[in-house]
Amino acid sequence: MKIETFALERWMTTYETKVAYDIAESGICPMTTAELLEILPPQERETALADLLALPLGYSEAPGSFELRSLLASTYQDTGPENILVTTGAIEANFLLLNVLLEPGDHVVAVEPAYQQLGAVARAIGCEVTPWRLRPETGFRYDLEELEGLVTPRTRLIVVNTPHNPTGAMLSDAELGRIYDLAVATGARLLCDEAYRWLEIPGGEALAAPIRDRGDAGISVGTLSKPFGLPGLRIGWMAAPADLVAVCWAMRDYVSLSPGKLNDALAVLALRHRDRLVDRTQGIVAQNLATAEAWFARHADVVAWTPPRGGLLALLRYALDIPSLELANRLAEEYSVMLAPGSAFGLEHTLRIGVGQAPAIFATGLERTAACLADLQAGGIGLRPDADLALASPMLVGGSPS
Repeated sequence: MKIETFALERWMTTYETKVAYDIAESGICPMTTAELLEILPPQERETALADLLALPLGYSEAPGSFELRSLLASTYQDTGPENILVTTGAIEANFLLLNVLLEPGDHVVAVEPAYQQLGAVARAIGCEVTPWRLRPETGFRYDLEELEGLVTPRTRLIVVNTPHNPTGAMLSDAELGRIYDLAVATGARLLCDEAYRWLEIPGGEALAAPIRDRGDAGISVGTLSKPFGLPGLRIGWMAAPADLVAVCWAMRDYVSLSPGKLNDALAVLALRHRDRLVDRTQGIVAQNLATAEAWFARHADVVAWTPPRGGLLALLRYALDIPSLELANRLAEEYSVMLAPGSAFGLEHTLRIGVGQAPAIFATGLERTAACLADLQAGGIGLRPDADLALASPMLVGGSPS
C-alpha cells in the first residue's frame, strides 16, 4: 500500500520524548503500573501483583483473552466476546476495518479535520473520500444536513469521530442516531472512532451511546489509551458483527498477530475498576479546564479557543502572523513546550491543545507558551491583519489535511 506520510505522528515523534511540557497530548496523563495496582484493595493488590509476576510471557490468545473480550463486550448492548477483537490500539482496529470493508473505487464520507488515518487509509486503498467538514465559523459543530447531501447510493462507509480529535466537538445521542439511520437507508456501514468514550467533561453534556448499541450497521472502535492513561499497553478494540470481526482477525494475522499477554492482563485490571480510573480522569480534566479558561482570559488579545464539549482536545487559535508549524517547532525547541501544529489537520493559525496532562505540567506549559508569544511580538512578529479570534476563523489549508 502506498500511503501519504502521517504528518502529525512524524511531528509528534520528533519532540514528544524531548520536551518537558507536552500539552498537545491527546490522552490523559499516563499512569504507572504501581498507580494502576494501587486502585485495588490491599489484599487484592498483593494477589494481582503475584499473578502478574508469575505470568508466562508467551503468546496470548490471538483475538485477545476471553476475559478481556467479555469485559469489553459487557460495555455494549447485545454484544458477546465473539463481537470483540482486541487490537494494538484503536489505530490497528481502524486500519483493519478500513482494509476489510473497502475496495478501490468505493465512496467514503469521512469527518474532516480528523486524525489523519481516518481518511488517508481509504485514499490509499483507492477510494473516493468526500470530507464532511467541521467548520470553525460554526464552532466546529456537526452539520447533519450537509452530511445528508454528501452521502449517495454509492457510499459504502461513513466515518465519524466523537468526541472529536482535534476540536473537542461532539455528536449528541440523537444526532448519532440520525447518522446511523442514514447509513442504514443508504446501505452503508458507520464506523465510529470512540477513542474518547468515558471522557465526559465535568458538568458537561452526556456522551452518546456507542454506535455498536444501535445495530450491526454500526462499528465501534475503542481504546484504553485516551480515557484511562494507559497508552503504553497498546490495547484497543473493535465491537462489530462476528463475521466482520472474524475477517479482521484473519487479516490481523499478517500484522501484529496478538496483543501482549502482560498488556492484556493489565487491561483486565483496568476495566474491572474503570470507575476509579474515570474519577482520576475527571479530576485532572476539571483542574486543567479551570487553568486554561483563566489563561485564555488573560491573553485574549493573542489567543482564543472553543473549549472541548467532550474528550480532551481543542484548537488554540492565535493572532500572530506566523505559520503553525514554525510556531510549534519554536515552542518545542526553545521553550520545551509541545503544542501540535494545526497545519497537520488542515487548519492554519491554530495549535492542538490537550487538557489531559498532569496539572502542574499543564499550567507551566501554558505560561511558557505565553512567554513565547510575548517574545515573538517583542521580536517583531505582529498580529495578522485578518485575525479575528472572536469569530474562530483559522485559515483552511488547501487540500486534504496532512
